[in-house]
Amino acid sequence: MYQNKIMKFLLTISICISVTASAQSWKDLKDISKKAKSELKKVKKPKISFTQKEAAQALKDALNIGIEKGVSILSVKNGYYKNKKVKIPFPPDAKTISKKLRKLGMGKEVDKVVKSINRAAEDASGSALSIFVSAIKKMSIKDAIGIVKGDSTAGTDYLQEKSSSDLELAFNPIIKSSLKKVDATKHWKNVITTYNKIPMVKKMNPNLDLYVTQRAIQGLFSIVEEEEIKIRENPKKRITGLLKKVFGS
Repeated sequence: MYQNKIMKFLLTISICISVTASAQSWKDLKDISKKAKSELKKVKKPKISFTQKEAAQALKDALNIGIEKGVSILSVKNGYYKNKKVKIPFPPDAKTISKKLRKLGMGKEVDKVVKSINRAAEDASGSALSIFVSAIKKMSIKDAIGIVKGDSTAGTDYLQEKSSSDLELAFNPIIKSSLKKVDATKHWKNVITTYNKIPMVKKMNPNLDLYVTQRAIQGLFSIVEEEEIKIRENPKKRITGLLKKVFGS
């Protein structure tokens, strides 16, 4: 229907242009202008075919698909450690420690820390699904249609903005447990103790638990983001009727 009106309007414009070529008076031009305006008014933009409630649920469905994918990718061995996009590096706040110890020939100890904190993130990510799903379920979405019509990562950005603090609070104890489980806490303590024994250095003890928690969550969000883009751009990724309705079939 909408396309037919567009074609009709374009046809009218074509006729008007032809008539204009032979018009001899200002009256003819005014008549042509009126006809064009009249046809333009008849051409209406298509109405949005879904509600705010449907848009909100579709966004939540897309985010749930994303976090399920993220957990399946990152909770396996090397999910973080061998993935350059999400690999957790030695804490930036502790770069001085890393540099100093490598100069003293203790690079292997530093590498143990990096490997073990990634192993902890992989271990903890297995428990992330329920935490994220709960956060998504509780999320109140204002202007859901606006988010659906927004940027390719608008849904993920909204979740990140509204839920990051709650996610950190819920995920931190799990990360802490995983750090101990894979000996990351032990390796970290060894590195910090060794560094702090070096003469003339400023004593340091950065918060490893919080750092790994934040980086692990960032890694999961990056996968959720990728999946949201796929759902928006690839019709085959819209696996439910509601996703097809909201994001297009």
